[in-house]
Amino acid sequence: MGTGGRSGPRPAKGAGGAVSGPCRYRCIECNQEAWELYRDYRHGVLKITICKSCQKPVDKYIEYDPVIILINAILCKAQAYRHILFNTKINIHGKLCMFCLLCEAYLRWWQLQDSTQNTAPDDLIRYAKEWDFYRMFAIASLEQTAFFIGIFTFLWAEGPRTAKRKPHFMLLLKALLLSSYGKLLLIPAVIWEHDYTPLCLKLIKVFVLTSNFQAIRVALSISRKLSLLAVLSGLLLESTTVCLFQRLEWGVGSDCAIYKPQDF
Repeated sequence: MGTGGRSGPRPAKGAGGAVSGPCRYRCIECNQEAWELYRDYRHGVLKITICKSCQKPVDKYIEYDPVIILINAILCKAQAYRHILFNTKINIHGKLCMFCLLCEAYLRWWQLQDSTQNTAPDDLIRYAKEWDFYRMFAIASLEQTAFFIGIFTFLWAEGPRTAKRKPHFMLLLKALLLSSYGKLLLIPAVIWEHDYTPLCLKLIKVFVLTSNFQAIRVALSISRKLSLLAVLSGLLLESTTVCLFQRLEWGVGSDCAIYKPQDF
């Protein structure tokens, strides 16, 4: 079977085309471990591996175009998340996290500049604006850290109930960072400013939280209830952090706070 446009990594094969060593992949349908995604019979003839548990292809997405996979991920399909987390070697979560934080910091900085008037000399204004952006970036980073700490604390407190397997810290962190890609939509929402911008920002926040919810559920194989409670725990700690910053009058402009139409 040809696999034009496949996105899955080619597994290292041992004797007879089987992967040597421990199971490296997961079936995207039933989440059972698998030795390989496909077998290469040479001359470009490939055969997708069938899962022994559910009798379905281990990973049908290795034949799909990346755009189709992205669309399925946007729709929060568990199969697409399993493909990305378990059956590919995507290592852009660090860069993606940094870019998302920059987008969020820019949004807050833009709100702050739009709501303040300054009569100081140009050099002082330029320096103050630059410092404000760095401050917004630091605050956005602290709030996201608080969100992750809330999630990890809840899952740690739940203990054995959180997963059938031992939770993997780095895998869950990677899942949370990748599933926060919706924050990239903050910039278009600001560039194409209109009367519905506050509503768009709220919808973006809901979309990011929904993606985080699905990522936690897939990464740890836990129930929807526990995944939802984990997200709410993170959101609660993040909101507490926002309130603390507001009490300190740091002008956080957080997306956890209520966006007011006059801010835009």
